[in-house]
Amino acid sequence: MNVEELIDELYLCASVCDACYKACMEEKNKVHELHRCMMLDKECLEICRLTGSLLEEDSENAEKFLKLCIDICQACSEECRKHSMEHCQKCSDECGKCAEMCLEYEHQLQP
Repeated sequence: MNVEELIDELYLCASVCDACYKACMEEKNKVHELHRCMMLDKECLEICRLTGSLLEEDSENAEKFLKLCIDICQACSEECRKHSMEHCQKCSDECGKCAEMCLEYEHQLQP
């Protein structure tokens, strides 16, 4: 996998997390039970955007953010999986895929 593919995936994941967050906000009778899901959606979309941006800039700190991105994507995927709404399931799938791609890219960087 090349860095451009990973950057595209990070921005896609951010977009899907944003959509999930907004859809959760519309679940008026479930907002309380979706609180953790929404917080992780926001954290995931922010770390994915930032990591994508740092990779684009070839930042010397990108690898540090990549590790954090993996953890947050995995947490978001696990939390979203707990909720039956389609947007949560889609977000769970996307976050899981993003975490896997980040992990794969991280392994490529190892000497």
